[in-house]
Amino acid sequence: MAEIRAKLTPRDEAFLHRSLNGTMWKVILTIGTPLAFYQGMNQLFSMLDTMMASYISKESVSAVAYLTQLSSILSALGGGLAVGAGIQISRAYGEGNFRLVRKRVSSLYFLCFLSGILIMAAILPFVNAFLHLAGTPEELIAVGALYFRVELCGMVVKFLNNVYIAVERARGNSRRIMRLNFLVIGVKLFLTALFVYILHGDLVMIAIASLISQCTLLVFALRYSFGGGDGAFSFSPGAIALNRQVTAPMITQSIPVIAEKALFAFGKTVVNSMCTLYGAVMVGAMGVSNNLGGVTTMPQNGFQEGAAAIISQNVGAKKYRRVYSAFFSTIVINIILGAVISGFELWQIDFFAGLFDSGSADFHRMIALVYRYEALGAVPLGVNAAVLALLYGLGETKLTLALNFARVFIFRIPVFWFLQNYTNFGEASVGIVMMVSNISVAVSAVIVAIIVLVRFRKQTLSPAPTASPDPIEESEASSPSTGQAP
Repeated sequence: MAEIRAKLTPRDEAFLHRSLNGTMWKVILTIGTPLAFYQGMNQLFSMLDTMMASYISKESVSAVAYLTQLSSILSALGGGLAVGAGIQISRAYGEGNFRLVRKRVSSLYFLCFLSGILIMAAILPFVNAFLHLAGTPEELIAVGALYFRVELCGMVVKFLNNVYIAVERARGNSRRIMRLNFLVIGVKLFLTALFVYILHGDLVMIAIASLISQCTLLVFALRYSFGGGDGAFSFSPGAIALNRQVTAPMITQSIPVIAEKALFAFGKTVVNSMCTLYGAVMVGAMGVSNNLGGVTTMPQNGFQEGAAAIISQNVGAKKYRRVYSAFFSTIVINIILGAVISGFELWQIDFFAGLFDSGSADFHRMIALVYRYEALGAVPLGVNAAVLALLYGLGETKLTLALNFARVFIFRIPVFWFLQNYTNFGEASVGIVMMVSNISVAVSAVIVAIIVLVRFRKQTLSPAPTASPDPIEESEASSPSTGQAP
C-alpha cells in the first residue's frame, strides 16, 4: 500500500500556532464569531422556512415544526459522527500527527456517506408508516408526507456537508464556513421565494429549495476536501482506515453524541405531541417560539463549537492551562449574547410574532405567550453551551449525553405532564416548561463543570507535569521543509 502523505498548508500551521499560543480571548472571538454568524444564519434559514410556510397555511407551519424534529432524529447519526470525530481530528491536529488527521478525515467522509445511504434506503419506501409510528397527527401527514420524502433524499448530502463543516472548523477555517453559508442561504431564499410567492408551490417546493441549496454547499465541499493534494485535511480513498487506531476512537467518541442528538430530537417530538392537547396549531406556535429562541442560542452554539475545537487542540498539545481560559472566555461571551439578543426579541415580540401568525390573532397570541417564558432561559443556556464546549473538548461526551437527556426527559417531559394534569396554567404551560427545563439544565451543567474541572486539575496540573518537547515543534523538526507528519 502506498504511503499516506499529509502536510499542513502555511495557513493551517499559522492557525495551529495561534490556537496553542495566542491570547485566548482573541482566539475564541476570531474563531467563534464567524461560527456564531454561521449558526445564526442557519437559524434564519429555519425561521424563513417557517415564515414562508405560514404564507401557505398555519397547518403548514405546524407540519414543518413537527417534521423537522423527526428529520433531526435521523440526522443525529451523521451530525453525531461529525461532532465526535471532529474532536478526535482536532486532538490529532494538536498532537502534530498529521497523517492520522488525514486518515480520520477520509474515514469520516466514508462513514457518513454510507450512513446516509442506509437511512434513506431503510425509510424512504415506508414514509407514511414511519410518520404514523412517530405519532404524527393525520392532518400533518396529509400536508407534509411528500415534504418529508424530499428531506430524506437530502440527508446524504447533509451528512457529507456536516463532515466538511466539522473539518473546516477543526482547522480554524470559520470565515470560509461563514462565507459559504451566506451563499447557501442566498440560494435557499431565492428559490423558496420563487417557489412559494411566485409559483405558489406547496411545502414540497420548500424542501426542494433546501435540497438544491445543500447541493450547492456540497460542490464546494468536494472542491476543497477532494482536491487538496497531500493536505492533511483532504480526502483520499487510500487513507480510509476502518481500524482500532483510526476509526475506533472516532466512533467511541461519537456514540454518546449520536444518542444525545437523537434522544433530544425525539424528546422534542414527544413534547410536540403533548402540545396537541391545545390543538395542532400550538405545535406551530411552539416551533416559532423555538425559532425565536434559536436566534439567541444558535450563535451561542457557534462559540461552543469553536471553543470545543480550541480546547481539544490544546489538550492534544498538553497545554492544559489554556483549557480554563477558553472555557471562561466562552461563558462570558455567551452570557452577553443571551442577554442582549433575547432582551431585544422580548421588547419586539409582537413584531416578530406578526411575521409568522398567518394573519391569525389567536396564533399570534400563542406565539407571544410561549416565547415570553422561553426567553428567560436564554442566558442560562449560554452557560450550558460553554459547559458543553468544555466537555466536548475534553472528550467527555457521555456527560453531554447525560445533560441533554436530563434536559428533555427529566426537566421537560415530566414537568410538562405535571403542568398539564395538576395545574391550571393551560396554554402557558408550553412556555413555562421550556423555561424550567432550560434553567434546570444550566444549573446541572454548572455542577458537572465544577466536578470535571476539579478532576481535570488533579490529573494535569497538580503536581505540575514534567516539561516535555512540544509535539508540534517535534513534528516540524522531523521535516522542516515540508511540514510532513512523522
